[in-house]
Amino acid sequence: MYEFIALHAADLLSFVLSTAALLAYQLYLNRRTRLDPASNSQYVLLAARAAWVESVMRERRDILAVQTLRNSTMSASFMASTSVLLIIGVLTLSAQGDKLSGTWHSLNFLGNFSAEMWLTKLLILLFDLLTAFFSFSMAVRLFHHIGYLLNVPLGSPLESPSDTRRMHHVTGQLNRAGTYYRVGMRAYYFTVPLLFWLFGPLFLLGMTALLIFFLYHLDRAPRHDEDLMG
Repeated sequence: MYEFIALHAADLLSFVLSTAALLAYQLYLNRRTRLDPASNSQYVLLAARAAWVESVMRERRDILAVQTLRNSTMSASFMASTSVLLIIGVLTLSAQGDKLSGTWHSLNFLGNFSAEMWLTKLLILLFDLLTAFFSFSMAVRLFHHIGYLLNVPLGSPLESPSDTRRMHHVTGQLNRAGTYYRVGMRAYYFTVPLLFWLFGPLFLLGMTALLIFFLYHLDRAPRHDEDLMG
């Protein structure tokens, strides 16, 4: 074990630094959101989902609800199916490691090559894709349940909770589905640095920096972008 760590110290250190950088960015994002919730694009989506649920349930806009949930379910289902295809691709790479690993490491200027490290990288990539698959699957499950919750009329004598509590419950379930979808997308984004890690640790660090730069602009609310432009 110690020999493996010493031999592949550059690869392992680059992975630790990459993961730590992403965690540090998430902590920064959480802190910024607590200080100024409107600075986060997710805050805008949370407010929009709450307004959408109230509009659909109070005005009985059933067609709008069906179409919106159908689009969300189809999107999450497509991403989950794509995750399965990518998982199969990673398993295929692991089966052909002896033939491909040497070629993929031709640009590796820092790390050491070995079949064990190649399989370790593929295992981490496989775990990341499995996280994406289960996240999108949970999003599909919640979107399915929300369809039934939205179609129960307000003020029905069969419902014991108040209408306000019911709307809050539906909004909470919809936001949970959105969170699962967001986690799945973040896992997808992280596959890019992990794929470049197969070429070497320097590629992993470089792509992680680009990913954080991309996420920083993705997570900013449009209002703040307009303020900067003005």
